Amino acid sequence: MTILSMIASEDARGERLDRVLALNFADFSRARLQALIREGAVRIGEITTTDPSVRLRGGEKIALAIPEAVSPEPRGQDIALSILYEDSQIVVIDKPAGLVVHPAAGHADGTLVNALIAHCGESLSGIGGVKRPGIVHRLDKDTSGVIVVAKTDQAHRGLAEQFADHGREGTLEREYQAFVWGRPRADVMVVDRPIGRSPRNRERMAVVPKGRGKEALTHLYVEESFPPRSSDPLVSRIRCRLETGRTHQIRVHLSSLGHPLLGDAVYGGGFRTKMNKLDEASQAALRALDRQALHASLLGFAHPTTGKKLRFTSRLPPALEALERALRGLANPSE
Repeated sequence: MTILSMIASEDARGERLDRVLALNFADFSRARLQALIREGAVRIGEITTTDPSVRLRGGEKIALAIPEAVSPEPRGQDIALSILYEDSQIVVIDKPAGLVVHPAAGHADGTLVNALIAHCGESLSGIGGVKRPGIVHRLDKDTSGVIVVAKTDQAHRGLAEQFADHGREGTLEREYQAFVWGRPRADVMVVDRPIGRSPRNRERMAVVPKGRGKEALTHLYVEESFPPRSSDPLVSRIRCRLETGRTHQIRVHLSSLGHPLLGDAVYGGGFRTKMNKLDEASQAALRALDRQALHASLLGFAHPTTGKKLRFTSRLPPALEALERALRGLANPSE
């Protein structure tokens, strides 16, 4: 890693950090510098900042950490995959929690893409850039469940069209199982709230005013609450159906309703004390889960070359099943 340093001139007062860096480090594009800032590679004095738009006062000492160059081509790695379906065009994976989908800062290898390169060899589609061969959609690192990958460029184009349409005209289906704090006011809801970058933290997404973000629609169906007969449940299990596919969409929408996912440290941090209301078994199960309680349980689509309707389901992984069993054992306050 190389550290570059500079002192902001008095003329930099009121200027954006990324603009000042671009003027002083001409070897880097402003877009590249913005990416480095968001990755935590810039310190102003002793403080790390992740906001490229922060305004300078002038006179600050700024340090820029340049990571070592890595090969742009991800390499194949022998990583076990749970394959639900495979043919010459596509492969459908049941992704475990903890597996990153494609290489990115902090995850140069050990990803689903690395596993697929080893599994599929040269057949893997390269549309979308060398960093994401075959990837048409994604799941967060800590979200488990069904994901489809294209093995040819033709399949990639066909799948990409379906995901761009979000199933409004076609056959795409995406459903998730989510465990949330509390219980929404209605058993069936449609959340229609635009999502964009959070104005307070550019590394997070947030519900934003119309016109400032992208349309985001999530259908929610409350399937069970715990304790089961409580008038004020601690936790609910919700089926979520996506009508759009925004970054962190389910997590952001549920948080905006005041019912964030259990275990979501990013969008549900303010609900950590709720854990104290659970019994010992449920607390232990939630600690063992150690991630947001979200699982991509169903994915349906038309085969990109044959047109045949395909539908794949994934049961809750063991850690989520254990959490569900523990929650079912919660006693009602009156019992």
